[in-house]
Amino acid sequence: MITADTLRRFAPGIKTPDIHAAALETARIASSVSTSRRLCHFMGQIFVETGGMRSMVENLNYKNPQRLDAIFSAVHGIADARSLIKRGPEAIANRVYANRIGNGNEASGDGFRYRGSGYKQLTGRANYRDIGHIVGLDLESHPELAREPVSAAKVAFAFWDARQCSLLADNGDVDEITERINGPAKLGLAERRAATFRALGIWK
Repeated sequence: MITADTLRRFAPGIKTPDIHAAALETARIASSVSTSRRLCHFMGQIFVETGGMRSMVENLNYKNPQRLDAIFSAVHGIADARSLIKRGPEAIANRVYANRIGNGNEASGDGFRYRGSGYKQLTGRANYRDIGHIVGLDLESHPELAREPVSAAKVAFAFWDARQCSLLADNGDVDEITERINGPAKLGLAERRAATFRALGIWK
């Protein structure tokens, strides 16, 4: 189902579509994503997670302090946001992901080490450990594997299956899928819905 041609049509900004297509299709075959409808919902999610299939690592290069403060409760006001932005993406990640999702405190560096990665944008030490166990990879010790196409594809489909998203896709429930993939904030919900709709026009 996933070919370099369909990926190119779905995500015109993608680079090396042949590499991504091979990785995704191999992982898909081993997953519950066995129908076009399920695939379209999966692709709609990862399109937004990866910024249009352009990046395999979370973009933490914030410029707008108001937005940074609004998104993350660990940021304490505009002045704090400005300070973090000045210190750079690593400082931002270590702050906003500290003491959650299995990460240590801000000084541990876990926030940046286990920042969003791959097609699913896997985030947090606990998720790296748990999904790594499912796919048979030590992602906790080697988080960089979550950013490489072959292992990232296994991670994305394993996370999808672990959250039982295929059954939701059968019912067209983009809202609930987004919550299970992205969390209660459901960031980018409208974009995810639009990407899923576009995918339905490609993988019929």
